[in-house]
Amino acid sequence: MRTLAIILAGGAGKRMGAATNKQFLLIDNKPIIVHTLQIFESCRSIDSIYLVVNQKDLPVIQKEILETYQFNKVTKLVIGGRLRQDSVRNGLEAIEGPCDIVVIHDGARPFVSPSFIEKGIFLMEMFNAVIPALPAKDTIKAVSKEGFVSKTLPRDSLWQVQTPQTFKYELIVKAYRDGMAKKLYGYDDATFVEHLGKKVKVIEGSPYNMKITTPEDLIIAQGILSQLKGAV
Repeated sequence: MRTLAIILAGGAGKRMGAATNKQFLLIDNKPIIVHTLQIFESCRSIDSIYLVVNQKDLPVIQKEILETYQFNKVTKLVIGGRLRQDSVRNGLEAIEGPCDIVVIHDGARPFVSPSFIEKGIFLMEMFNAVIPALPAKDTIKAVSKEGFVSKTLPRDSLWQVQTPQTFKYELIVKAYRDGMAKKLYGYDDATFVEHLGKKVKVIEGSPYNMKITTPEDLIIAQGILSQLKGAV
């Protein structure tokens, strides 16, 4: 079984308000994307990594990331698209050779563990699509464009979705091709699988597996890293 990871590192990170791509911001003196890649590099079930990047970031990725840190499993750099779903599609279409399982992960989530990645891959023996999520803790309300509550949603059925999302290769390729042809907007990768009418298995994620998006997230991320290092 050949398992390939697609890691997305091409986002502009506008909400971060930084002059550089958020993937290159430092946590514990290392770029965020390096933390993420090191986890996937150490995961025994991952055979190859396709790193999806912004065209303008190619020189930085080559020199400051790949040459400096020597990632053996990063076998291809793929240029991303305008939207996240365009970047994932580019990654899927760039796959060469045999592939059985695809793991798709946000590069700005540097605290997933190798064992958790392994869990999603192991579950491919029983399911075709597996995603991690956390039960919503707060009350969620749908709000109109005018700023008024239109509906209070039942919290017990709401989950906050994370990555890595793991799929059988043939299913996720078909789902993306079909969804993009129909001009669907995918909030995450599983959205396209759902539009095919296929079941998506949800497993409980980790509160540590945050996506670094804002300056406040960087402070939280540094605290998480300190706690994780202290636990070792």
